[in-house]
Amino acid sequence: MVLSARRWFRRALFIVLMVLCTTVVYDGCQWLAAWLTPADPYRVPQGQALKVSSMAEGTADDATFTERLRLFYWYGE
Repeated sequence: MVLSARRWFRRALFIVLMVLCTTVVYDGCQWLAAWLTPADPYRVPQGQALKVSSMAEGTADDATFTERLRLFYWYGE
């Protein structure tokens, strides 16, 4: 029985790269999920309360592009 060191090295390299890529993608998904979720979604609102269906004037322009994109992905609106 002939054992090829090159073949075993390629297999080991493939396994190491697969584990590394899986870890990076998993941690990236966890980071993205943590970034999208609000810090405390059930906290008591601060300041003046508004109805959900009404929108104060000028609040949409005050948010940055990244904040609006984050809210778009979080609420799906």
